[in-house]
Amino acid sequence: MFDTIKLIGEKFRLSGELYSYSVITVGNINSTYKVTYAVGDNKYKAYLFQRINTHVFKNPVQIMRNIDEVTSYIRKKYPGQLTLHFHHTAEGNNYFVSDEDSFWRVMNYVDSLTLDNTDDLAVIEATGKAFGNFQAQLADFDGSVLYETIPDFHNTRKRLNTLFEDVEKDPCNRVHEVPDEIAYLSFVSDKAAELSELFANGEIPRRVTHNDTKANNVLFDKVTKEPLVVIDLDTIMPGMSMYDFGDAVRFIANTSAEDEPDTSKVFFDTGKFRAFAKGFIRETKDLLTEVELKNLVKASFSITVEQASRFLDDYLTGDHYFRYEYPKHNLVRARCQLQLAKDIEKKWSELEWIIQDVIDQLGNN
Repeated sequence: MFDTIKLIGEKFRLSGELYSYSVITVGNINSTYKVTYAVGDNKYKAYLFQRINTHVFKNPVQIMRNIDEVTSYIRKKYPGQLTLHFHHTAEGNNYFVSDEDSFWRVMNYVDSLTLDNTDDLAVIEATGKAFGNFQAQLADFDGSVLYETIPDFHNTRKRLNTLFEDVEKDPCNRVHEVPDEIAYLSFVSDKAAELSELFANGEIPRRVTHNDTKANNVLFDKVTKEPLVVIDLDTIMPGMSMYDFGDAVRFIANTSAEDEPDTSKVFFDTGKFRAFAKGFIRETKDLLTEVELKNLVKASFSITVEQASRFLDDYLTGDHYFRYEYPKHNLVRARCQLQLAKDIEKKWSELEWIIQDVIDQLGNN
């Protein structure tokens, strides 16, 4: 591996002498290494080398072009702000394909803190601030230049239709295990798919969105826990801002793990929801339309239903997409998300009141 790492560094024209490298285990799609170069007397500079999983990301060149467009735009518009910096080869590419057809990229290493989950409401608010600021930074960016690297990634109607088609086919003879889950998804399908249909019809603004707004995709200052930069831009493409909000709270306001087998432990935490909403809306209230602000709760419900349908569909068709640790892992994940969606429904009025209260408070400040 040393020779491969050395070659990659040479291709990206990194200065100094290769000193060390180590595997970073966070993340379960790409292979990531922290690579350190000696650049002078007791001076060192660190980078992140990543080998892209091209089985998951079928169009890595398009992904890297999207990233180049977005990061270059942010860097020019906000010259004093920390931005992800991907290095380029002599040919001007921000990627390199090795003789083994491995797809590599190199970025600067940011000494920081990442959090998979937290109960600290100040940190949750800061996470909302980070993703809201990311939206605001790209408010004037021409999203038409971006590739849609995963078509219909958050097309809830299409995701649900695919599930119902696979229920009819029942390729693995598993449908008999999940009648209640299928019945619930069928009952709420129109409600869950409404926003994606409005978006497809042009009734909701098309914005540049992150599409993977988990808390661990924000780097924080180790001391102050202030957000430094949003990372993992592989799924950046045009989409609904509301779904970035919804996906974030689906993850951060869940009182349990995403694969909690005991659904009696699964609740939607309204305090965490408020904290994230406060940070996110503070950064986006002058950007988002009234329709977008009024549908943040519905977006949270819709994307939770969508994720449940994806887990369930993968289980019914043989567990080909999501990694799993035991035979019914994807079914457990689906049931967890369905319970979360049901709890959002129960708390719908309270959540809408929270959104309006946050808007009102920010308007008075």
